[in-house]
Amino acid sequence: MPPVVRPATRADVPATLEIYNHAVLHTTASYDLEPVSLEMRLAWFDHKQEAGWPILVLEDAGEVIGWATYGPFREKPGYAGTVEHSVYIRDGLRGAGLGTLLMTALIENASAKGFHVMVGGVAADNAGSLAFHTRLGFVQVAHFRQVGRKFGCWLDLAFLQLVLNDGMNQISG
Repeated sequence: MPPVVRPATRADVPATLEIYNHAVLHTTASYDLEPVSLEMRLAWFDHKQEAGWPILVLEDAGEVIGWATYGPFREKPGYAGTVEHSVYIRDGLRGAGLGTLLMTALIENASAKGFHVMVGGVAADNAGSLAFHTRLGFVQVAHFRQVGRKFGCWLDLAFLQLVLNDGMNQISG
């Protein structure tokens, strides 16, 4: 049976936490410097659920192997039509199209809800993630130099965006 994308439940939080914390400790996919606790991740999950923001998981043979979400890009009301996403795939499984499954579902979700633009922040030296986003139709719109620091190095951050709707179905603020 192929992997399935579905809404996350609270029972999925430990698996999503494991995937996230591996990225925190070993990659620049997250600019967190220390692993997140289960309590912090449960609070994050509850907040997302209460606010109506989706968290999707990718499940294969009963195991969560990836997750994706989006939330507000900025807090001011004028940004209400724009969301910022995150997507993480279990270490060792990247590059096999699994992220595309998750992101396609996430993009469809955001588009169906009438959001106008999806934004992603990617470490500018992460060629794989930049290519992944480009394949999905994202366009790089900004490159911030040395705005993050991790593993003893200054990091550049690229912003990519995908226009979801033509403006006719925008969120009203």
